[in-house]
Formats: sequence, C-alpha cells, structure tokens
Amino acid sequence: MKAVIKTGGKQYQVAKGDVLKIEKLPVAEGKKVVFDKVLLLIDKDKVTIGKPYLDKVKVEGTLIKTFKDKKIDVLKYKNKTRYTVNYGHRQQLSEVKIDNILA
Repeated sequence: MKAVIKTGGKQYQVAKGDVLKIEKLPVAEGKKVVFDKVLLLIDKDKVTIGKPYLDKVKVEGTLIKTFKDKKIDVLKYKNKTRYTVNYGHRQQLSEVKIDNILA
C-alpha cells in the first residue's frame, strides 16, 4: 500500500518502512507524527484520489531526528558597481520513518 502525502508545502510518495527527509516538524525525537493530508491512496490495483484530501485516511510515522542539511552558498553580484554579497543557508530537516498507513 502506498500513499501520497502533503507536508511542508511538498508532496511525498510513501510506503510502510520508508524513511523521509522533510521540512522541520515541531515534535520531539522519538514521538509519533500523524499526516492527515493524504492526496492519493494506492492499494494493489485500486487507486483512490482525494478532492483535495482523503477523509478517514492517515499516515503514521515516528520522528527519528532533526538536523541541518548541507550548506548551500548564495552569491549576489552586480556588474560594474562593486556589489557582491555572499552568504550561506542550511535548511532544517526532520527524518521520519513511516510506520503505518491507516485506510
């Protein structure tokens, strides 16, 4: 069984046992997470599409850890004006293990 969930402004296709790196969640490590915004459910040959979300379908997971992603460099430059700005960004992510899909 697979599902498509929406979290952090992005969509993810998940199955039982998957480990996802998603936007940071305000949950302590080791706690349960419930994703109730399920867009699509695939159960063998049966496909169910939500309008926009499916009622009575939830995806449960466990938050493994919260961490920062690798650093990306951002450079702003304007020609002939001696304007250069260089800075970096590290996105905070959460690693979630999918435990169960409840349909």
